[in-house]
Amino acid sequence: MLAWTAAARAEPETVRIGVLAYLGSERAARDWEPTLAHLEHAIPDRRFIALPLDLPGMVLAVADRRVDFVITNPGNYVTLEARFAVTRIATLESGLPAFPIAAVGSTIIRRADRQGIHTLADLKGKRLAVVSTDAFGGFQIAWREMEDAGIHPFTDLAALIPVGFPMEGVADAVRDGTADAGVLRACLLEELEAQGRVAPGTFAVVGARQTDALQPDTPPCRVSSRLYPDWPFARLAHTPRGLARQVAAALLTMPATDGRAWTASLDYTTVHELFRTLHIGPYPKTPPTLEDLLRRNWHWLAVAGAAVLWWVIHAARVEVLVRRRTAELVHEIAERERAEAAALRLREERDQLSRLGIVGEMASTIAHELNQPLAAIGNFAGGMTRLLDAPAPDLDRLRAGARSVVEQAERAAAIIQRTRGFVSRRGAQRSTLAVGAVVEETLSLFGTPSDLQLSIVAEAAADLPPVQADKVELQQVVLNLLQNAVDAMRPADGGTIAVRAALSDGMVMIEVRDSGSGVSDDARMRMFEPFFTTKPDGLGLGLSICRTIVERHGGRIWAEPSLPHGLAVRFTLPPSCGPSIIPSIEDPIP
Repeated sequence: MLAWTAAARAEPETVRIGVLAYLGSERAARDWEPTLAHLEHAIPDRRFIALPLDLPGMVLAVADRRVDFVITNPGNYVTLEARFAVTRIATLESGLPAFPIAAVGSTIIRRADRQGIHTLADLKGKRLAVVSTDAFGGFQIAWREMEDAGIHPFTDLAALIPVGFPMEGVADAVRDGTADAGVLRACLLEELEAQGRVAPGTFAVVGARQTDALQPDTPPCRVSSRLYPDWPFARLAHTPRGLARQVAAALLTMPATDGRAWTASLDYTTVHELFRTLHIGPYPKTPPTLEDLLRRNWHWLAVAGAAVLWWVIHAARVEVLVRRRTAELVHEIAERERAEAAALRLREERDQLSRLGIVGEMASTIAHELNQPLAAIGNFAGGMTRLLDAPAPDLDRLRAGARSVVEQAERAAAIIQRTRGFVSRRGAQRSTLAVGAVVEETLSLFGTPSDLQLSIVAEAAADLPPVQADKVELQQVVLNLLQNAVDAMRPADGGTIAVRAALSDGMVMIEVRDSGSGVSDDARMRMFEPFFTTKPDGLGLGLSICRTIVERHGGRIWAEPSLPHGLAVRFTLPPSCGPSIIPSIEDPIP
């Protein structure tokens, strides 16, 4: 057991160092082997091993405490420092041509035969290959330079293409045409050319900066950015302080091997400044204060204030104009309503006067119609008186005479009632009417002129559809046409006036045809105009009123010559229930 305990104490303790393998795991193990060998030589009781990691793997390894130290780029170190309290103990220092890195920067490359991309501003709308958007030298340094040139990589580029580790994949993407340009870590292009992996002159540098040699006795690396401190060697919070002091002392005494040595920890303020500028890592973008907004955007706020002030003035002006126009419209509407009411009143009075005028023209006819029942009443009354004077009155004949007197009195009352209903003042009252019945009642009201040898014949087609119309207005139109037909036949003796109702083109049509002298074509075209008349004492309103009434009912009125002579006036009315299958008026009434 004592021998086993001594052997266990002699076994060196393992120290794990996470290294960022931006060129691949094999390259990382080879590049950091001299450093590990020197540490084991300087601290023999420890065994140092390297764990090559990519950026996400580095964060996970530190979070899980799977490593004791890390060697990483400055950007990743600043992030780890803020999140996990990682502390740098040394900074890389290079000085040999085999690995000419003395500071960190970015080089943006394009194919040498690719034209149109010379400055960083020319990258707008182009495809850019990067190893990762979290890579420090592989993207974030170039990101800041593009922002200074007015290019926002996440919005202004046609595509941002992450190719992953190793970083040589960026050069391959540009060479193959997958990307228009790519971002490399500073001096990696020269290293690839020195190794023969890239032919000199294959790539050109975009936005190249004039720099001094990054190391003594070597040509300068071509870069597109400002430079930042090199990679740090850092310990984790759980790493013992004594071990960290031993490792720091060993690193500072390490000779420059393969161009790699270590120096005292440098200041990484410039890296923090870059992260603050880009609002990444430990400096995420926070909501600005009101003071910041006012200071940064005062000119836009002034423009917005002016726009708001203009809008308020414009809105107030529009409100005033709207109110003024609204008042004008209210006044105009009121005036229009008053005018329409007055026009309606005038039209009703005109129609009333027209009806009275028709009755005046029909006065002799009405008197003749009343004389007939009155004369009959007188005759029956005289006969009944003689029967009563007889010695033995015949009661049956007296009863028959009395009944005849009642019938004639009712006949006279009906004539008066129809005339009174026609001339009475009232509003329009539309109802469903049978056209044949209206024509028959109108002819009964009109009667037959007693001073002329005229005959009036009426014909109505069977099963005419009803119409929605005002009965009095419809009678007014027919009476006016009948009176005009009578006037057109004076002083001729004899003649026929025909009234006919039938269906024409789906409309109910009423025709009044006379056999008078007719009218000229010009008079026939103008006869429905207001104040146009061919009568010496006429006012020219009758037919105009007829046209108004017919059109108000949805129909039309017109006149046609009647063969062999005379005039036919027709008007139509829409049926109230679809058209019936009835023969149309085609043949003229003889």
